[in-house]
Amino acid sequence: MSESDFPNHEFPNKDVKLSEDFLRAQEHLVIFLAASLARAIETAKAIDTDAREALDAMIRTMKTSQSGLIYESKPENPYAQKIQEMLTLAMEELRNRVMEEAGQPLLKESDVLGVLVFLQRLEIQHNNGRRKSRAFLDFLRGYFPPAEQQAVVA
Repeated sequence: MSESDFPNHEFPNKDVKLSEDFLRAQEHLVIFLAASLARAIETAKAIDTDAREALDAMIRTMKTSQSGLIYESKPENPYAQKIQEMLTLAMEELRNRVMEEAGQPLLKESDVLGVLVFLQRLEIQHNNGRRKSRAFLDFLRGYFPPAEQQAVVA
């Protein structure tokens, strides 16, 4: 799928509103999750559509959880599964670090959901439509620092 397959008004998860203020306030989380996603795509030797499937499954899981049901969506694609697992682990590590430093949970699920939707929309915008595209991964590499260079601040 290419950008033209999803005009701005037809992005998935339109119910999740994103604003510049939200993204500015969650900049640390955007950087952390984008760098973690890039690392997961690299490690899994995956392509952009695998990342899209993983993000979609994670978003569906979080939305279901917010409605009070516990159901984890898992992509059938093994590459997408690996990305989802690695991103979930990264988020758990971040939550644990934030808890240790602050002594209380400062990472809201709604913020994580918003950032995942933002990354999903970035993937759609940067996917060039080729079957084995890694244009989104190239974008992530270019704009977000590797994990070892980033400082995680809650």
